[in-house]
Amino acid sequence: MKIATWNINGVKARIDTVQEWLKEASPDLACLQEIKSVDENFPRSVFEDLGYNVETHGQKGFNGVALLSKKPLEDVQRGLPGNDEDQQARYIEASVSTDRGAVRVGCLYLPNGNPLGTEKFPYKLEWMERLIAHAERRLAEETPFLLLGDYNVIPDPIDAKNPDNWLDDALYQPESRRNFRALTHLGMTEAVRATTEAAETYTFWDYQAGAWQKNNGIRIDHILMSAQATDLMQGVGIDKHVRGWEKPSDHVPVWVKLAA
Repeated sequence: MKIATWNINGVKARIDTVQEWLKEASPDLACLQEIKSVDENFPRSVFEDLGYNVETHGQKGFNGVALLSKKPLEDVQRGLPGNDEDQQARYIEASVSTDRGAVRVGCLYLPNGNPLGTEKFPYKLEWMERLIAHAERRLAEETPFLLLGDYNVIPDPIDAKNPDNWLDDALYQPESRRNFRALTHLGMTEAVRATTEAAETYTFWDYQAGAWQKNNGIRIDHILMSAQATDLMQGVGIDKHVRGWEKPSDHVPVWVKLAA
């Protein structure tokens, strides 16, 4: 079972690119972020024609997350628990049934948090604290559970080409990195770093200043897995080549294969 995450940076702008990647990579389940579409305007039929079941949690103009699955999506949950006043569409979760039992997947678009000194950074940290609490509840169920998405966190210096350039950015603040580590300290495995310690392992390249051409990237798209999911892991990959396609997102897909 191949499960992938990708911040597509707008489904309308990236519709052809997403279709091409789905045909090439053929994930069993894809978690998309930043769809920038309300639910009723999401082009469901395009993906249904490729054999995917579609569930979305959308928002006009920005944010928005979606799940595409070859298997039926069950027990769909929209929104991260813990703050009923939070109206931003950043989280969707569902289960899929496999021969080995159910696999639960959470697709997230974590707040950016910039600029520092505004209400956006405390919102980022509050959202992360809710994510930690939610993950703790899911982990207590002792079933395969994955949290995939754009975390907007650079975990370690190795995860940026020029880490010093990010010292005043919310993605690299000690509080952001501490909360990310808190998730792994719960017992979640970070898929990419469980399989490679290689430098220049990136998932995002800015559109500006020739970042892609210079490989001036950062790693902010992550897959975290419960112990039960980790036991099923067969492989991990980053589809870096997609960044070089026409009309690309500034992010690329990251995926994990499970024996499920």
